[in-house]
Amino acid sequence: MNTPAEIIGRSRLDRAPLGALPEAHRPVDVVDGYRVQDAVHAYLTSEGHGGLVGYKIGCTTPVMQAFLDIAHPCAGGIFASTVRTGEIAMADFVRVGVECELAVRLGADLGGEVTLLEAAGAVGACMAAIELVDDRYVDFTTLGAPTLIADDFFGAGCVIGPENTGFDPTELRSVTASMSVDGERAGEGAGTDVLGDPLNALVWLAGVRQLRRGQIVLLGSVVKTAWLDGPAEVVVSNQQLGDVTARFV
Repeated sequence: MNTPAEIIGRSRLDRAPLGALPEAHRPVDVVDGYRVQDAVHAYLTSEGHGGLVGYKIGCTTPVMQAFLDIAHPCAGGIFASTVRTGEIAMADFVRVGVECELAVRLGADLGGEVTLLEAAGAVGACMAAIELVDDRYVDFTTLGAPTLIADDFFGAGCVIGPENTGFDPTELRSVTASMSVDGERAGEGAGTDVLGDPLNALVWLAGVRQLRRGQIVLLGSVVKTAWLDGPAEVVVSNQQLGDVTARFV
């Protein structure tokens, strides 16, 4: 029988909706979910999906925790092949969604129990970003957090805005951002929506994953996921960090 990593990885590569894993292979808790996630990353890399270049953090805002009915943050990997530029094909996804993200690129390694100041000191640049998420599930509401974590928690890539190397990461809590789809406002939010301070999300992630210099981290969406029904232009406008656009065709 295939391993859970092979089932999840093959489903993602084939863009086939994932249902409940066989009970014997289902991750039983969050820790087990991250163990399976590691195996999924290894499987996807072996199948040509590229290497990890960072992590996304989901469920860091009240709006997303309410939307997904999960009361704690969840992390997933970002692969080199999924950091997108230019036009993005709708056919690359099962059901693509977009999120209005705050992101950083690390200028130093970070891991274990760290303080807010230590997390801030490890940030090399701050960016606005659009996270690409994929509802690649038969019914995600029935899978539970451990299985969703094993599959990178909806993660399907990102579009990164200009890197601001001079922006003080301790000011991320003060940023404001909005997202529009084809010119229609999809929502707006502030840095304080992300666990009170986006650096809290980075501190949390450092306790879950060993982070490396140069990696991208998506700290959380300040706007509820917008699911796309067809080709669209998505714009995130961040007053302090700049704009970023994704064009779906």
